[in-house]
Amino acid sequence: MELSKKKCVACEGGMPAMGEKEANGLLKQIPSWSLKNNKLCRHFEFKNFVDAMKFLNKMAEIAEGEGHHPDFSVHYRKVDVEIWTHAVNGLSENDFILAAKIDRIKV
Repeated sequence: MELSKKKCVACEGGMPAMGEKEANGLLKQIPSWSLKNNKLCRHFEFKNFVDAMKFLNKMAEIAEGEGHHPDFSVHYRKVDVEIWTHAVNGLSENDFILAAKIDRIKV
C-alpha cells in the first residue's frame, strides 16, 4: 500500500528500530528525503516566510492527526525537517508514512 494512504500506529518503547535494509527500501517511495544519523531529513525552500509558515501549519495538522510529530527548524523561507521515532530511538514505518504525507502538502 502507498505510504501516504497508511495511518501511523502508536509505537511503544522496547520495540526495535527499523533496520537499514528496510529503511532503504521504504526510502525509495519518498526519494526527496534522505537518511542522516538514523533520521529522515528533508530541506524545503519557499517563495517567502509566509509560504514557509503556511507549509508548517499544514504539516502540524497532518502530524497531529497522525499522532507523530517531526522536528523542524525555520530560517526565513527555508524549513528543515527531521523525522524519527523517539520511542525506539530510530526509524519506524510511521516516519516514512508521515514523510510521504508531508510530501503531498501544497502551499
